[in-house]
Amino acid sequence: MTSGRPRLVVLRALKLGDFLAAVPALRALGRAFPDHQRLLAVPAWLAPLARHAGVADDLVDTPGLDSLDPSLHGADVAVNLHGSGPESTALLAATDPARLISFGLAGGPAWQEREHERDRWCRLLRETGIPADADDLHLHVPDVEPPEGAIGATVLHPGAASGARRWPAERWAAVALAAIEAGRRVVLTGDAGEVDLATEVAGRAGLHSSSVLAGRTDLLGLLAAVGASNRVVCGDTGVAHVASALGTPSVVLFGPTDPALWGPPPTGPNVVLWKGRTGDPHATEADPGLLAISVDDVLDALRSLPDRGASGLAATKSRVLAGGGR
Repeated sequence: MTSGRPRLVVLRALKLGDFLAAVPALRALGRAFPDHQRLLAVPAWLAPLARHAGVADDLVDTPGLDSLDPSLHGADVAVNLHGSGPESTALLAATDPARLISFGLAGGPAWQEREHERDRWCRLLRETGIPADADDLHLHVPDVEPPEGAIGATVLHPGAASGARRWPAERWAAVALAAIEAGRRVVLTGDAGEVDLATEVAGRAGLHSSSVLAGRTDLLGLLAAVGASNRVVCGDTGVAHVASALGTPSVVLFGPTDPALWGPPPTGPNVVLWKGRTGDPHATEADPGLLAISVDDVLDALRSLPDRGASGLAATKSRVLAGGGR
């Protein structure tokens, strides 16, 4: 991995949505340090996406904050895009970089709780003297064949990392049925751990098993499916960030988390549904605010989305419907 070039190490040992929220900052670092070898410390399964986004020269598998690989030690510049510290900051400082960029350092940028995730990391860089644009989040669709059935389809992604952010399966099935009755194709996405949920939704909606893409796509295949689809409905999870990055019209259901902190950008073909209530995003049971979103709320939001290819798609504004605010 040694190239003879100065080395830039960036820590972001988190998940899909977290990675995509950091893409603007990662691109800014690439522009600021064009001669550096960019080493990205993230979980290994994100490597295809990191390569596709063009934000790293090499990836070092970092599934969490237990330790950092010795190859990350002694960097010319190390950047903490992981969290507020002190754990992540101390871990990166222990690698003895010549320069450390992080929140929580004496005289440096201060962490703000009420700040959108994309804006947060770009502000860290700007206040360190590195220009960064939080709107620089867009990706092109991967040059891979999209899964069968995804082209022009309505993608439903019922899963999420915690129960608090999972809308009930019977409501997803009702949305699927309405889409089918309107003459639209429906596919269900998810990771290997969400196959049972996607299969349950498909069964309730009377969909053929071929409509269940969950567990059948790799990471770039998921991006290809979202990029080829007509629209996406999902919760506050990584697929929402995928849709935003690819410019796919989406309806995103928020429950315990304020979309002002994690929602889609204000420019883009997205509709955010939120009832204005917050709670524990890591709870095991569906959040009351999420449950307050009805099937009719989602169907109304879907009717307001543009079809792919409609003129002015990129200029369509995100909206927060069914109460609450951005």
